[in-house]
Amino acid sequence: MTKTEMTYRQHSRAVLVLGLPLVGGHLAQFAIGLTDSIMMGWYGVPELAAMTLAGSLFFSLLLFGSGFAFAVMPMVAEFATQDDDQQIRRSTRMALWWSILFFAMVMPLMWHSKALLLATGQAPDVAENAQIYLRIAGWGMLPALGVMVMKSYLAGLEHTRIVLWITVAAAVMNGVVNYALIFGNWGAPELGLQGAALASVLSTSVALILTIVYALKKLPQHQLFVRFWKPDSDMFARVFKLGFPIGLTTLAEVALFAVSAVLIGWLGEVPLAAHGAALQIASATFMMHVGLSNAATIRAGNAKGRGDAVHLANGAKVVNVMSLILVAISTAAFLMFPAQLLGIFFDPDEPALGEIMRLGTILLALAALFQLVDAMQVMHLGILRGLQDTKVPMVMAAFSYWGIGLPSAYIFGITLGWDAPGIWMGLVLGLGCAAVLLAWRFWKRVLPAFAKA
Repeated sequence: MTKTEMTYRQHSRAVLVLGLPLVGGHLAQFAIGLTDSIMMGWYGVPELAAMTLAGSLFFSLLLFGSGFAFAVMPMVAEFATQDDDQQIRRSTRMALWWSILFFAMVMPLMWHSKALLLATGQAPDVAENAQIYLRIAGWGMLPALGVMVMKSYLAGLEHTRIVLWITVAAAVMNGVVNYALIFGNWGAPELGLQGAALASVLSTSVALILTIVYALKKLPQHQLFVRFWKPDSDMFARVFKLGFPIGLTTLAEVALFAVSAVLIGWLGEVPLAAHGAALQIASATFMMHVGLSNAATIRAGNAKGRGDAVHLANGAKVVNVMSLILVAISTAAFLMFPAQLLGIFFDPDEPALGEIMRLGTILLALAALFQLVDAMQVMHLGILRGLQDTKVPMVMAAFSYWGIGLPSAYIFGITLGWDAPGIWMGLVLGLGCAAVLLAWRFWKRVLPAFAKA
């Protein structure tokens, strides 16, 4: 049976075999930040508010720089169908080069982040604590970017289980070190925010070491680090051409949420804490869709390498249906168990707990709505990336997030006085616009053109 003749059941099985470890890996990676937020919420609401802002800035920059890593996945998937080890090596190596350069450019921004946060209207004490966190956590940007490249390389080769287990190990280590350094347990010093930052740096560094060791032992034919210093101008440019639009697209979405945190920060610590907790919960389910989107990228890259339009179309239908099933399950959880989900983030004796829980419940109800459109847009982004179509999707996404989403969030939340729920309603509109535009591009423009080629 050829790939073109695969049934939907066979497509589903292939996506699950490839995608479930990727979903688990993203959830484990997310658990690192989630653990920080939960433990910091136990430590204190002011510290959680500061880390929410600091984390928004850090991950905005990280995901922008990860565009070069995300470029590796479809490139390696396509080269693997052609058994081209040299191209696999060249693309992965140059993505690592770009990651190192990106780190050198953004570290000064994190080091002097207080001035930036003050300029956005944040309270001086919150901005000061955020900078304290970032001056340590910022050093983890380099290993974090390296991990992203190596994971994309391994995933493109369908070595997804090792990606899962390495990320799980890093998440466990992060939780243990967090418990010791945030609260001063087991004889360790009580470092609060600084302890959370140190734990993230250490766990990410260990993950990078493990991915490199695995690649060297299990995939020696690629010789990733042999003459690593040697420049490769052609592939350097190709990785940039594909990866920079991916990075900008990701930055546009992540920065939308970062700016929403800034807007909610204007409303006070309690709304910001409720926003941070609700967003963490919604992000956990979103990581599942990102994992499926990565599987879609890899399989679309394989289809591109073979020129198989039927395989591409059927695979796209399968991943979208799977994503909708996840949306239904998580929506039920958000609406039925808001108190239980939000309660894990805060000390039961927190004086403002009642107000935080009331607002957080409303935000979770809105999250049930926006995750539908968020899942739809990230799934089609993944498919289009597999076909190395990134420039037009970048424009569509940027327009949706910043031309529709952010102005709507400001109008609803600030101008009309609907506060945090109004800001989240603006997010729904922006993500919905992106979902419609990206789905239209794939099904009405890119897929027909691919079938004719």
